[in-house]
Amino acid sequence: MINPKRTVLSLFVFAISALLATLAHAAKPNILYIVADDVGWKDVGYHGSDIKTPNIDKLAAGGARLEQFYAQPMCTPTRASLMTGRYPFRYGLQTAVIPSSHTYGLNTDEFLLPQALKDAGYTTAIIGKWHLGHADKKYWPNQRGFDYQYGPLIGEIDYFTHKQHGVTDWFRNNEVVEEPGYSTTLLGNDAVRFINEQSADKPFYLYYTFNAPHTPYQAPQEFLDQYKNIADPSRRAYAAAITALDEQIGRAVAALEAKGLRDNTLIVFQSDNGGTRDAMFAGEIDSSKIIIPCDNGPFRNGKGTLYEGGTRVVSLVNWPGQIKPGITIDEMIHVTDMFPTIASIAGASTAKSKPLDGVNQWPTISEGKPSARTEVIYNVEPFRAGVRQGDWKLVWRTLLPAAVELYNIKTDPYEKDNVAAQHPDIVAKLQQRANELAATMAKPLLLQAEFQAIRERLALPPALPGQELELGGD
Repeated sequence: MINPKRTVLSLFVFAISALLATLAHAAKPNILYIVADDVGWKDVGYHGSDIKTPNIDKLAAGGARLEQFYAQPMCTPTRASLMTGRYPFRYGLQTAVIPSSHTYGLNTDEFLLPQALKDAGYTTAIIGKWHLGHADKKYWPNQRGFDYQYGPLIGEIDYFTHKQHGVTDWFRNNEVVEEPGYSTTLLGNDAVRFINEQSADKPFYLYYTFNAPHTPYQAPQEFLDQYKNIADPSRRAYAAAITALDEQIGRAVAALEAKGLRDNTLIVFQSDNGGTRDAMFAGEIDSSKIIIPCDNGPFRNGKGTLYEGGTRVVSLVNWPGQIKPGITIDEMIHVTDMFPTIASIAGASTAKSKPLDGVNQWPTISEGKPSARTEVIYNVEPFRAGVRQGDWKLVWRTLLPAAVELYNIKTDPYEKDNVAAQHPDIVAKLQQRANELAATMAKPLLLQAEFQAIRERLALPPALPGQELELGGD
């Protein structure tokens, strides 16, 4: 016989459990993490550019501008740092990007941010560029913690054909997709669709990562027409590509608002590295005959270098009610910090991760407290290193002719005055730190792959133990 009191009690317990589960989900914010590709530090409106970025500017005005946010000098290393919370020299991705002709990728024993968030109850999606391994499915996003994937796997494609070297690089959930359209617009369409499918009872992480405005500089005519005043065709197309990107960011934010999800969504925006200033780092296509259009403002040099122009990138964080609008955070934050910061906000565990280099910077971003880090490692490679401790930054090139540069970033953020000769003790301290890290670094996978390719072209036998290219590290 059914006991009415027990039935009522059971229903009450069930209702309370359901309510607590709903509240737990509601406490977890949605995360929209936007990465642009090769945007110059000055090439957004709020940094004084003539390029129109009203949606990015609105997010900056309503959130925190991160004015000492550091990425790695190039695309693959930055994206790996974000995914792992660890410097790329830990796992061999510190040198350049993964070329389309190579088969290596981000080691599968690394525990990634989407995996941590998925374990914490998030729906995870990547809409856009991956560039952490394309030749083997074990490296692909769906195999690395993403429930949903759409976009290119490699680093550089034609915006309209989605091809590189005549091969289509446009995928949805491990399958090639042949479809017409400008890549930025297609990514925007898919982001809006994804957001519209979400509900308030389960949080989501959307890694929204554009291939724009990376080479080749291309944009639809409607955006090119907005910059008829720019004479140089590369700068005109670059500006148009950024404005097209900005429009798609605005559409995603509008979709969040329409779904009633905006107030519980943390939005992060960053470039993956500084804007290109040297054609050597522009990409796989020949850019030697064009004027490189990126503008890093007062910062020295750009993509591919260890100087501020290559590593200090445009970035902002916006979350209504959680971050004061219009504030500027002028504290050291590195892209590796975003893994533990987001994990902390989302209630996700990092226990499965290897030792993190990133630190939780939420108190700095949300309350303006001093940065939790006093050191930034710009990079460590067999031929160069960049290390900053406090205000002092060392740029050390070890290939002949070797060069040592020391800058005080507080008084000389534009790196005009090399004071290495005046401070040999500081140089020695930072060189010692670089050497300590170099002794532990993984051998760069790119250099190993290139060395093996040379041996194969010369029809040399495989290297025997002790005959490998000496690249440093274990």
